[in-house]
Amino acid sequence: MESRPADTAPGAVGIVEVAPRDGLQNESRILTPAERARLVTRAVEAGARRVEAVAFVHPGRVPQMAGAEEVMALVPRAEGVRYSGLVLNRRGMERALGTGLDEVNCVVVSTETFCRRNQGVGTEEAFTVWEAVAADAHASGVEPSLTLAAAFGCPFEGEVPEERVVELARRAALTGAVEIVLADTIGVAAPDAVTRLLRAVADVAPGVRLRCHFHNTRNTGYANAVAALHAGATWLDASLGGIGGCPFAPAATGNIATEDLVYLMERMGVSTGITLEIAAAIGRTLGDRLGEPVPALLGRAGGFPSPAVSSSNVPAGQES
Repeated sequence: MESRPADTAPGAVGIVEVAPRDGLQNESRILTPAERARLVTRAVEAGARRVEAVAFVHPGRVPQMAGAEEVMALVPRAEGVRYSGLVLNRRGMERALGTGLDEVNCVVVSTETFCRRNQGVGTEEAFTVWEAVAADAHASGVEPSLTLAAAFGCPFEGEVPEERVVELARRAALTGAVEIVLADTIGVAAPDAVTRLLRAVADVAPGVRLRCHFHNTRNTGYANAVAALHAGATWLDASLGGIGGCPFAPAATGNIATEDLVYLMERMGVSTGITLEIAAAIGRTLGDRLGEPVPALLGRAGGFPSPAVSSSNVPAGQES
């Protein structure tokens, strides 16, 4: 999807399904690579065309993401479906390039303290890694995206100056970013800040796709998604069931839920390509697999005017 003028209500928005990676990375119950590949498969069946499937990180730090290569060997290779993986260093990039990924996503945290907690290096060192990853990606025909984490607030340093994030975005555009992702990692953003930051980033990164990643930690995620939609973001991250969070940030819970976001977009007349009924059913089943109810509401409340999902209209054994 290409960028569009700010304030224009779009007829469609893309959703990047992040449950298999960002969603599962903070869950206490660890799913096997085969179970994670099955989740990816179900997301594709629901209509997802971009899926963040894996992370190439050390299993000692994030055991939920162990076996990335096994997951990628099992996912369906359907026409029009693109898979991305998280890489935080050159070793991760080497692993990623051997799996047939279409995209790699690198992360630079906008604050020094959080970056060291998250990646073991400071912001400038992380940016140097990004430059190398981007160069390797372009040389290999893989699209590199850069996520600017904690773009709206940091659990350790508090408010993050907008100009700091804008400058990182400007440099990202110059160093090969096909897409820039503004991430509200701890769920503290408000719609006015989303609008300002997106417009400022668009000014310094012309021609680069803009995407947003919101957490609903403080119940602002969906309002922020609407603000991003109108301010020029052409892609939004969401997680089936609303699961997820950052294991290295205190109380960083809850991605916005794919099914709830799809419902909101449909009520606004915005197409996502995701089938609401299937997404809601996957969210409910995912809660069963993880051993606790998921935060998403559509699996419980149903859609309107027709229910998205209920225990009576999903045949036994057909939810997973």
